[in-house]
Amino acid sequence: MSIMLEKIKHFFENHINLANSQGISEDQLRIASAALFMEMMHMDESVEREKQDLILSLLETMFNLTEVQASALIEIAEHNRSQATDYFEFTHLICAEFSHAQKIQLIESLWKIAFIDNNLDVEEEYLVDKVARLLFIPHVEFLEARNRVRAG
Repeated sequence: MSIMLEKIKHFFENHINLANSQGISEDQLRIASAALFMEMMHMDESVEREKQDLILSLLETMFNLTEVQASALIEIAEHNRSQATDYFEFTHLICAEFSHAQKIQLIESLWKIAFIDNNLDVEEEYLVDKVARLLFIPHVEFLEARNRVRAG
């Protein structure tokens, strides 16, 4: 078994509750969220370390994880992100299971990652807009989330 698969198996067995009543597991939701965060990190690699630190912090807070758990989640999410063919692979899970407030929190987190360098690139804005549309977030709420993050 490859080292990556072994890490994934170990992570699932030791750190994440495997299934909820809907059939979509908590780990799938965490990986999907983290993969979107990692995609945002790759939009502008000039501040990659700062973005990775922020992503680690966001995952710890969002999913009540330890630093070790969040680091393992980032590794798994990065692997999944690099293998993905589109964002729908991640957003359909989130759309099905997250509340509206959780979706807004995810959009705000993406904005935080985008704004870490105090510069919003076209690609970063496109990614947040695309994810928001796939999560059925109204455009006005997309803009409000951006303005809250920018003001904070």
